[in-house]
Amino acid sequence: MTDVMEQNGVPGESGTAPNGTGAEGGTSPGADTPGTGTAEPGAAARIAEIRVRIDEIDRTIVELWQERAALSREVGATRMASGGTRLVLSREQEILERFRVALGADGTQLALLLLRAGRGPL
Repeated sequence: MTDVMEQNGVPGESGTAPNGTGAEGGTSPGADTPGTGTAEPGAAARIAEIRVRIDEIDRTIVELWQERAALSREVGATRMASGGTRLVLSREQEILERFRVALGADGTQLALLLLRAGRGPL
């Protein structure tokens, strides 16, 4: 788990004011809505809506990550049980390249993490 840093550099969590009172803790007029970084009610409401969708996407990413890792482990186990190698480097290179083309350098890093999740560290 990583710490969340608010724009002012103070650790915080979404929905928690710096004093720990949370969204119900009361704020002075014109103060930022906790966890949104804005005092404008319309903007704060839109940020909350967007975050709901972000959270849904995050849950889906985690589920897909876990499914992909399990399938990758199954491929490896099946390959080794049939006398094959633990890894197929050409396949890993193909995956790395696919992610690099789609997402740039960050894609390469993401692909490396996905590969490690499915096969373990080298």
